[in-house]
Amino acid sequence: MIDAALLAGRRIMRGFGGARTHDAKADGSPVTECDREAEELIADRLRPVFAGLPIVAEEAVSTGHVPPELGRRFLLVDPLDGTREFVAGLPDFTVNIAVVEEGAPVAGVVFAPAFGELFFTAGRGAFKEIVEAEGARRDAHPIAARIAPERLIAVVSRSHYDSDADAFLGTHAIDAVVPVGSSLKFCRIAEGAADLYPKLGRTMEWDTAAGHAVLQAAGGAVLRRDGSPLAYGKRGLAGEADFANPHFYARGRES
Repeated sequence: MIDAALLAGRRIMRGFGGARTHDAKADGSPVTECDREAEELIADRLRPVFAGLPIVAEEAVSTGHVPPELGRRFLLVDPLDGTREFVAGLPDFTVNIAVVEEGAPVAGVVFAPAFGELFFTAGRGAFKEIVEAEGARRDAHPIAARIAPERLIAVVSRSHYDSDADAFLGTHAIDAVVPVGSSLKFCRIAEGAADLYPKLGRTMEWDTAAGHAVLQAAGGAVLRRDGSPLAYGKRGLAGEADFANPHFYARGRES
């Protein structure tokens, strides 16, 4: 999974900077050739390793290619999370790869190629590494979400403002609100740089699963508004698109 994410990240960075053309998908969201090519690279790398395991990938789903059955284990892939940031020339975009088992993300990799930051799960823990421009990896170390201080640092979506998030944050003692793109919001909480991320607008499972896995391994949690864990593999729900998430919030350690 790490190798696949690094390979995709290298492809994405070749298209970052200068003119960035994009198309609009049916839902109005942007897609670039980097999204499509990175997804192909990831799928080609994962299939031999996870033989027979269904892969649910954002761009494939957008064109109607969805595994007919998910089973108890499947992969969720977002080859370029934060395409709006990427197109705008902003660096906070990521490659997301996760394994879901019985509705829960049990392993995840998040790679932010423009920052050279790699987050991943291993065993029961979460880790971060620095990836140099030429591909060398260094400074691997475990990360842990911090216990909530008296005043919290909140991270919010850079490109998708949720007005309801203001009301949610108003019920907490907030020291700062930091806009961050892509699944890096989960990773900032996982490494103890932030405490809370409310998302009260539309997201899809491939947006969240890898970051969720990393944060969970770091001691945090991703919960629905009623306090139940955010689950994966949601299909056939009345009035909802397949793989759409309900409103949720991510937090660090409680104690």
